[in-house]
Amino acid sequence: MKITLVRHATLLLETSLGRVLVDPMLSSAGASPPIEDTPNQLRNPLVELPTRAEDIVDGVDLCIVTHLHSDHFDDAAQSVLARDTEILTQPESADALAARGFTRVSTAHERIVMTRGMHGTGPIGEAMGSVSGWVLDGVYIAGDTIWCEAVEEALHLHRPRVVVVNAGGARFNEGDPIVMDVDDVRRVRAATDAAVVAVHLEAINHCIEPRAAYRAIDGVVVPDDGETLEL
Repeated sequence: MKITLVRHATLLLETSLGRVLVDPMLSSAGASPPIEDTPNQLRNPLVELPTRAEDIVDGVDLCIVTHLHSDHFDDAAQSVLARDTEILTQPESADALAARGFTRVSTAHERIVMTRGMHGTGPIGEAMGSVSGWVLDGVYIAGDTIWCEAVEEALHLHRPRVVVVNAGGARFNEGDPIVMDVDDVRRVRAATDAAVVAVHLEAINHCIEPRAAYRAIDGVVVPDDGETLEL
């Protein structure tokens, strides 16, 4: 399995099913305003793509969309993805993707398993809505979730060899983180013998914990944008 971090949570996987694109956010740096009521009021994305958006989607056999927040599927991705691209997503996002003109949207796959998570706690977590993770070829892509029972159950049930976590401690000015922070990633590392890969870093204004904080965790791999891992 080869995993390329494009930027943020956007991944390219070379799998037994072909080339899989995950959560494409393909806009140019600074194309969008800051996420409101969050730290670091800088325009998003904070950094440029490592290569052209057209090259990223070229030859994609399947696109997985964990949920429809704009840092996981944006207008640029909608623009460059062919309308007949096969898209796998959670049930809560399927109708919206079909309404955008995509003709091959599904919510299940015979060789890919959907998992769940919690996109924060309390009222904020409820407002953030449903999120999904996916397990493919022994790789568990956890999606936008904090450490929670659903993640622990997925690790126990699927026994992945690689876990990709969306980290960065993203948060609003009040309340708890809405994705994993350093302590959550330490919990993942303690709960599994799998390789742990931390992404979702240094690209969106409310992700406040840097790569260095995760590289300090023993056994956690933190790729740079554009870097390919062979796992």
